[in-house]
Amino acid sequence: MTKSLKKGDAVSWKSHGGEAHGKVVKKVTSPMTIKGHKVAASKDNPEYLVETEEGKRAAHKPGALSRD
Repeated sequence: MTKSLKKGDAVSWKSHGGEAHGKVVKKVTSPMTIKGHKVAASKDNPEYLVETEEGKRAAHKPGALSRD
């Protein structure tokens, strides 16, 4: 299932503390590192950089995100 999320979209995802909410910062289509974790994103396997209201950032695969 391909999700077409774009910058600014409100999303939620499962987190260690339950469910987290935030917004899409950008679509990641190349490898990157965030908080010491390698994100193996590519054009064929993109991930989304998301940010909570508290300013915490993480990268998630499209299937892990739900549009709010």
